[in-house]
This record gives sequence, structure tokens and C-alpha cells, in this order.
Amino acid sequence: MTHGTAPGARLSLQTGVAEYDVPVTIAELTGSRIDDLWHRLMRRQDLRGLWSWGGPLIVVLVAAFLRLWDLSYPHELVFDETYYVKDSWTLMHLGYESTWNSDANSYFNAGDPNHYTTSPEFLAHPPVGKWVISVGLFLFGGGSSFGWRFSTAICGILLVILTMVIAWMLFRSHLLTVIAGGLLAIDGNAIVLSRVSLLDGLVALFALIGVIFMLLDRRWSQRRLDEWMLRRSAAGRSTVWGPALWWRPWMLAAALMFGITSATKWSGVYFLAGFAVYSLVSDALARRKRGLPLWLGGTLLKQGPVSFLLMVPLAAVTYVASWAGWFLHTTSYDRHWSELAGNAWSGVLSWVPVSLQSWYHFQAEIYNYNINLHTPHPYQAAPLTWLFLQRPTSMFYENVGNGNSSQILDLANPLIWWAATAAAFFLLGRAVWGAWKRKAVWREAFILTALAAGYLPWVLFYSTRTVFQFYTIAFEPYLILGLVAVIGILIGQASDLRRRRVVGLRTVGVFLGLCVLLSIFFLPMWTGEPIPIWYTRLHYWFPSWI
Repeated sequence: MTHGTAPGARLSLQTGVAEYDVPVTIAELTGSRIDDLWHRLMRRQDLRGLWSWGGPLIVVLVAAFLRLWDLSYPHELVFDETYYVKDSWTLMHLGYESTWNSDANSYFNAGDPNHYTTSPEFLAHPPVGKWVISVGLFLFGGGSSFGWRFSTAICGILLVILTMVIAWMLFRSHLLTVIAGGLLAIDGNAIVLSRVSLLDGLVALFALIGVIFMLLDRRWSQRRLDEWMLRRSAAGRSTVWGPALWWRPWMLAAALMFGITSATKWSGVYFLAGFAVYSLVSDALARRKRGLPLWLGGTLLKQGPVSFLLMVPLAAVTYVASWAGWFLHTTSYDRHWSELAGNAWSGVLSWVPVSLQSWYHFQAEIYNYNINLHTPHPYQAAPLTWLFLQRPTSMFYENVGNGNSSQILDLANPLIWWAATAAAFFLLGRAVWGAWKRKAVWREAFILTALAAGYLPWVLFYSTRTVFQFYTIAFEPYLILGLVAVIGILIGQASDLRRRRVVGLRTVGVFLGLCVLLSIFFLPMWTGEPIPIWYTRLHYWFPSWI
């Protein structure tokens, strides 16, 4: 709290009290009573440590409860679990995905998961995510519906934890870190994708790890750039072009994670592409800021090729390595395609091993399948509507009798989601304006890059295939981070004028309280808890939500 001398006052040398020739204007105060109390509490080291660790720990406990509580219900394969859980089971037992006997779901639901054949099955997605799901099957058995979903639930909890990690790296605020994790912990989209055994939550986790590594690479590379310039200047050598930084361990780590993301679902490759571009722009701006004359040419001609060699080959090798089971098992799908008459490559490519020829053909088949998946589905949703929750996905519905129903509806908390959408557009405008004025907007640019990598490719290519609202989990952490960035602007600092600070704190406090209440209201719709049908209908705010 600070005080100032009001306009028009003079200080009496006798009394030390201000005397006025004009009416007194009360001096503006800063901060709020909450800030005063908080400042006193944080003087105590034990309370400061309790807040630093206790806040995030509470968020993790809430996330764990919402994702693990009654996870075994319903004890039946829901939605696309019919593909991924069964594929994970055969992958674990045979080393490749195989076909199943008729009525396999009924046997699987009854606790008998061994009604599969040894004939290979065509795949729509790479194997890494199914290997992750198989960990839960290994630990708890194929007859345990808890085991079916255990791995995705754990990954959902980790997603919350890592969202707090990146929030701290971006904002350096314990409060904003807790808010970021808390909003993701209680959001319906994140909860549902942690409680059903689909691949998309795993894509979100692996991509987020890669994004964190790219944030670390940004700091690493800029420090190395400063060190290079100091060394060159001390030696009297030219710094016109700038360096080509070969040793960027965090970039290598990011390439590895983006390769793993792509080996879970092909959409992961867009994170690789998006952050490859981001690294070039970031490097160029860093060189310009430090006054390198040929900052753009040095980036494009020196650092650009190096960054490409650091990222793309490692990601590609990681992707190919994920298919080790396919290469090792001769009964895998299309494993001997190139050995059939007329299929082997000829000419300059005839030297390529037949196994790689067959694998490449298989990848082409997967690609053609994915881009030509036009089968209409009652819950398909155009990507342009994703940000507005036009068509959520019903994963499970059952009339359980006595006027009750059970449903798993992949619907985000509307207040969180719509506020995050508005925040994303606000940050976009702020980033464009900041770039125009040459102001520092790197946080906004970083968040928007990650958001664009997870979202924009679907907008560009959605007409080629059937898509669903739950794909949004891949970029939801960045929507949340964008919302938290705006929350940080709203609440301001303790040094702000009292009126502004109090209004900001009250507004954010009311908003967060409403988010919690709305999540409690929608929670039965996310977990499948049986509730009265009349109460179920209260959650259908729009006809498209039914």
C-alpha cells in the first residue's frame, strides 16, 4: 500500500502535516486488503513453502480423484475403446494387432479377452498409444475395465501436472500456475478423455512434453547466442552472421517427443512442423534484438539448416522405430506385400530392403484411409465449430431404469471453454498489435503457436475426413494457458491502483467460482454416474448437444 501527497498541498515545516489551499483529493491507494494480508502471511517461510507446494498438490489430488474415481464404470467397451483396447491386448500378446472373432466385444465385456485370431488387422493409427494402453492391461488384466482405462487416466493426471509446469515457466506466478492446473483438472473434455481409453489424451500429453522442451530450447539457445557474441567480441572477430548452434539438447528432446506424438497419431507431426517454424522465427528475432546485421540471413542460411537436421531426422527415426513390432513379426499386416509378384520396387529404388518397401506401402494405405474417411457419424463436428462446442461427442448412454440414465458426454465446461476461446482471440490481437509496435509478445506467440499446431491443420483439411470434438484435447492445454494469461492481465499486480486491483480480483474470483459450480453440475455427465433423466435433460442447453 502506498500513499501520496494530494495535488495542491504544501508540507508545513512546523508540524510536518500537509496544508491545502484547495479542496483535498484523497490519495490513491494501491493493492487490496487481500494483498496486505497475503504479504503478511508470505513473510513466514513455512506458509510460503506450504503455498508453493500445497497449491499444486491440491490440484493434482483433485485431478486424480476426478480421473480415477469409479473408473471401471461402465464395465463395457465404450465408443472407440472397441478398437484401441482390443488392439492393445493383441499387440501385447502377439506383437501386432490382429482380428477378432465375432461378438468379441461381448466376450471382452464379460471378462474373457482372448477371443482373437492370429490374422493381422489393418490399422488406422501407429502403435505407440496402444502400447501405453497395454500397460494398464498388463497390470490389471484384460478382464478389468479399470485396467482398460488406467494408462489414459494416469496420462490425464500427468497432463494437468505438466500444464502447471509450463504455466510456471511462462508466468512465474504460483497463483496463475494453480489456476491453470485447476481449470484443466475440472474441465469435462480433459476428464472424459482421461476416463476412456482413446489415443487423443496421449497425443495431448506427448505433444505438451515436446512443447515444454521447445520452451526450454528458447532459453538455452538465447543464452548460447549471448555467450557466442561475447566470445567473438572479446576476440575482435566478426559477429555479422551469427552462429550456427549445433548443440541444442532441448531441441533434440523436443524432436524425440514430437516423433513419439506422431507415432501415436499422425496429427502429432503438425506440432513438429509448427515449432520448427517457431524456432526459426524466435532465432531470427533474438538475433535482430542483439543487433546482428545479417540476422535474417544468418537464421535462414546458417541456423535454419542446422535446426532442420536436429529436428526432422530424429523425429522420423523415432516414428519408424515405433513400428519395431511390425518389422519383427512376419505375420504383421502387409508385412510381405513387396514380395508378391509385381509389387517390388525397381530401378534406382530396387536396393531398398523389401521390408521397408512393404512398410512404406502400408503407410500409404493408412494415409489413404485417413484422408478418405467420409463415413457419416451422428456425432461428427466440423473443426470451425469446435471452439464453440457446437457438437459434443456422446461416448456412452444407457437407460438404467427407474427413470434414470447413465451417459458419458465429451463436453467441456462451457464457461471455461468459451472464456478460453475469447481469450485466444484477444491474445491473437494483442500479439499482432505488439508485433506491429515491436513490443515483447513472446508468451502470446508461444501459446498461439502451440494452439495453432493442434487446431489449424484440422480447419484446413477437415473436408477430407470425418472428425470429432474430442480431438480438441490435443490443444486444450494451450487454450487454458491463453485464458490464464488473460486472467493474469485482469488481476494485475499488487502495485496497481486499489480500485483496479479489487475489481480484477473480484471478477476473476467470481469467474473461477462459477467454473467450479458448473463442473459440479456437469460431472455426472462426464463420469457416467446414473442420474434422473429429467436432470440429464437439464444439461442439454442446445439441441445439438443431445
